[in-house]
Amino acid sequence: MSVTLVTGGQRSGKSQYAERLALSLSEHPVYVATAHVWDEEFRERVRRHQERRGPEWENMEEERHLGSLPLAGRVAVVDCLTLWATNFFFDMQNVEEALAALKEEFDRLAAQDATLIIVTNEIGMGGTSDNRIQRQFTDLLGWLNQYVASRADEVVLMVSGIAVKIKN
Repeated sequence: MSVTLVTGGQRSGKSQYAERLALSLSEHPVYVATAHVWDEEFRERVRRHQERRGPEWENMEEERHLGSLPLAGRVAVVDCLTLWATNFFFDMQNVEEALAALKEEFDRLAAQDATLIIVTNEIGMGGTSDNRIQRQFTDLLGWLNQYVASRADEVVLMVSGIAVKIKN
């Protein structure tokens, strides 16, 4: 079992890096999509991502219970923690409860004998939002990212399409 966390800003190349890494490790990797499709624009984004990946990928969609997916012995890209955390945050409306549930579910996921490549956004590098809900979500994702990074074997920061190894 190994965990690689790939983080960075929006459009930094995180997903493509994760996908290339997965294909270098397996001819038939798994793509785990965590997103809830909210509208047509987002549905189009999902379609473009699926089209880019190609037929060698097995796609699994799961908005919350990642630990229940059959990933043992597989290489899997989990894309992404940000959208996954959003699902818990909006359902629970409480940062502490959502974080506890996310950590518990991540532990179930990481307990599988799988190679996990996990994508997340680094959203805490900008200024402090004047929106209370955004501040709460930034806290939640920051704490979740720290938790996952502390358990990861490798952490990669994507900057303008360039992978910078943070932990290995």
